Parts: sequence; structure tokens; C-alpha cells
Amino acid sequence: MQSKDCIHSKTTAKGTHMALGSPARSLEIVEVSPRDGIQNLPEVLATEVKVELIRRAAQTQVKRIEVTSFVHPARVPQMADAEAVVAAVRDLAGDARLSGLVLNRRGAERAIASGLDEITFVVLASETFNQRNQGASRAASMQAWSEIAALCQVAGVRTTFMIGAAFGCPFEGEVKASEVLRLLTQGLQAAPDEIALADTIGCAVPGQVSELFSLIAHQTDVPTRVHLHNTRNTGYANAFAAIAAGVTALDASLGGLGGCPFAPAATGNIATEDLAWMLGRSEMAALGALPAMIEAVDWMKSLGLPIDSLLPKAGSFPLN
Repeated sequence: MQSKDCIHSKTTAKGTHMALGSPARSLEIVEVSPRDGIQNLPEVLATEVKVELIRRAAQTQVKRIEVTSFVHPARVPQMADAEAVVAAVRDLAGDARLSGLVLNRRGAERAIASGLDEITFVVLASETFNQRNQGASRAASMQAWSEIAALCQVAGVRTTFMIGAAFGCPFEGEVKASEVLRLLTQGLQAAPDEIALADTIGCAVPGQVSELFSLIAHQTDVPTRVHLHNTRNTGYANAFAAIAAGVTALDASLGGLGGCPFAPAATGNIATEDLAWMLGRSEMAALGALPAMIEAVDWMKSLGLPIDSLLPKAGSFPLN
């Protein structure tokens, strides 16, 4: 029997559903609502609310949860309680791996000390955005990445090297694929466990996603991940394109919650429940428990959080 978590070819009475990608690969969702989902909210959530969100995220049966970021509290006040959140959720996450986002060595040291399973390090594809988001040049960020990767390898913490704004920058406009590949080549020298591209401002289109990840597939066999926003309503089409190009992990946020404090007009991530339904309905992968996802979103609504997903409104299909 084939694993339900793998992309596969399947023949049914309705015909043949062809696999996307070859050979068959496992897919996974990285739940980012506790980090990217809430970081741009105007009101700082209490630590216990964040812990409850993570507990509910774990109940959806996703295998990876990005629980916080270790950044300067003056720049992102929502993440000021990072250590307290991690300490409170260690025993609530079940078998899900817990991760945190870091931008510099100090953040990585804090993340490692907190006991997280993995970290995601981000450098921006444009110099202007990196200066605004990180408060550092890309050259300084890349130097920090080399040091961070070494620290994590010693500590036994998995690493993801992510290039943000890989498909377009709010300040410099178009981002050349050659520039993304240049940064990727540098990042690979530190031997990350995973590499990722982020469509930070939601400007990517499927053809662009396919092209860039296909180029990466020719450069390395390190597993790939994608972080998508649905700002211009292309997020789910981009998810399909990324999977077809070999991506095995997709960031998503319950309720479609999200946004970047340093990107003008940034809007939410693709929604975990909408993505999970699409992949399940496409007979590509069963990723998490939809009823638990919808229950979590209903709870988020009760807090007044800005929900932007559709499945909780329309319900699943088939209806029985």
C-alpha cells in the first residue's frame, strides 16, 4: 500500500491521476501561524494565547510548526516572549518538530538554547529589503549564516537556509533569478538541511515558481521548501507549480493569517486548511486533519483575528 503522505499515481473509476514529479516524494506542511501569522498584528497577543494556538496547530497533525522568531523585541514586539513560548509548548506539540526563525547569530544562540528542533535563517534577495528587515547588509547576513550553520551542526539542530523576497522586492522591484541562485550557491556552502524560497510580498506567478525551482533542482539535491503569500491570489497555483518542480515542504498559516512588518501592503500566507484540502482533493497527499484545522480557525475568529481562508466558510467537499 502506498503511503497517503506521498504524491502518487492512482487509477480510479474516474480515470488516472498522474503524479506530479518523479519519483514520488513525501510532502509536508510547515505551520507558520504562530510566527508569520501573528507577527504583523497591531495588538500583541498574550503568551498563553500563542501557546493555545500552537497546541491547536499540533492537533491538526502537521509535522512541523514554526512557533516563534528570535528577533529584537523593539523591531517585532509580537515575538518578545520567544523563550517563554518555546518553554511552554515543548510538551504540547506531540511528534511535531518545533522551529524558529532567526536573522543573526544572537537569535540563533537564543533559539538553540531554547531547545528547538530546527531553525530557519533568512536573507533577503535584495540589498534594500535586507537592510530594512535585518538591519544589516546581505554580506553581513551571509557571514552570520556561516557561523549559525556551524553552531547548529554542533548542537544537532536542523537548519533551513531561506531566501526572502525571492520573486520580487517591494523596494527594488523585479529580482533576477541569477541573483537568487548566487545567494543560494553561497548558502549551500554551509551545508543546510533544507533550502527555501519565500514569496514575501505575494507577487510570484506559477511560471516563475516553476522556472526558479527547476533551476535549483539542477544545482542541488538538498530538499526544498516554499513560503507563499496569497497577496495577488496566485498563492495556491504557485503551490502546485512548486510541487511539480520538486518542492517537498510548503509553509502555510491557519486562517491565511500573516504578513511582514517591513513589507508595505503585505497580506496573509496561503491558508493551511485550504492548501490541505486542495492537495487531498487532488489525491496528491493527505496533510493533517481538516476538522481540527477548521476548529482552530473558528477559535481564532472568536479572538477577532483577521481570517482570510475559504474552507471554513464553504465547508469541505464531498459533504459526507
